[in-house]
Amino acid sequence: MPSPVQKAAHWAIRGYQLSLSGLIGRQCRHLPSCSEYTDEAIQRHGFWPGGWMGLARICRCGPFGTSGLDLVPETLPQGSAWYKPWAYGRWRGVNAPPIACEAVEPDGG
Repeated sequence: MPSPVQKAAHWAIRGYQLSLSGLIGRQCRHLPSCSEYTDEAIQRHGFWPGGWMGLARICRCGPFGTSGLDLVPETLPQGSAWYKPWAYGRWRGVNAPPIACEAVEPDGG
């Protein structure tokens, strides 16, 4: 069950998505968008760690930053703690699932 702070953050992000985001235009280089990522991170991991994850994601979403599929991690990063907030965020790279490659056998016939 989300805390009142998580609910407030969700509605603040939702308000941004329905107002300012439409005026600015969709310019996010990632999927899901930075606001969707931040909302999911806060709902999954709490306001403090999720907020730092979202901030790190927004910082990576620039012209020289990352792009592509970037999912919220299932678990908090190892070594993260409330007194080391920078450890929650991924400041470089993306959190995409590995690409599975399968070898295809040629037909012998």
